[in-house]
Amino acid sequence: MGCGRVGSSLAKSLERRNHSVAVVDQDVNAFRRLGPEFKGITVKGVGFDRDVLVRAGIREADGFAAVSSGDNSNILAARVVREEFGLTNVIARIYDQGRAEVYERLGIRTVATVRWAATQVLRGLLPEGTEPVWSDPAGNVRLVQVKTHEDWIGHKVHDMQAAAGTPIPFVLRFGRGLVPNRATILQDGDLVYAAVETESLSTVESVLAAAPARR
Repeated sequence: MGCGRVGSSLAKSLERRNHSVAVVDQDVNAFRRLGPEFKGITVKGVGFDRDVLVRAGIREADGFAAVSSGDNSNILAARVVREEFGLTNVIARIYDQGRAEVYERLGIRTVATVRWAATQVLRGLLPEGTEPVWSDPAGNVRLVQVKTHEDWIGHKVHDMQAAAGTPIPFVLRFGRGLVPNRATILQDGDLVYAAVETESLSTVESVLAAAPARR
């Protein structure tokens, strides 16, 4: 639901991955963003209207994304899809961070646009790990980019995990994600991401920000 810049980009990305896509928007002119090569369904109407959703194929859908410019419309549509049609793979775009957290606790996955943008800027300005890349709704677990001491270069990522006492699910190397195995060596320029319990975050950051202990 929603054929703005986010919705049209999402629809085309899904179609490139060989998914069948239906797009709902109140403005037929918005469908021009999809381009002439788009082969999916376009439906004019309000995205939380049951008849509109049925015309769009909601009964056969595997997922639903509410990405219009209105928080109320997105949440209402997400709830209708979950509660009326029993579809659980639903995600809603929300600008209001407080409301996003509430709906996360109700089981509706959200993307808080303002929070995401602010977090990206903060992560660029402040030391790595200060803001999480991801956290669970309760705030107990975080995925953070952690600053590592230069002396870790040349060491196995597996050894870093052991020292920090927490998983390092991936590193970013030359802009590409890499899932480390037991033989993966940390290289200069690698960005390290750790999955951390919030209460242990400061300890993990301290361990990896310091030089590895000599054996």
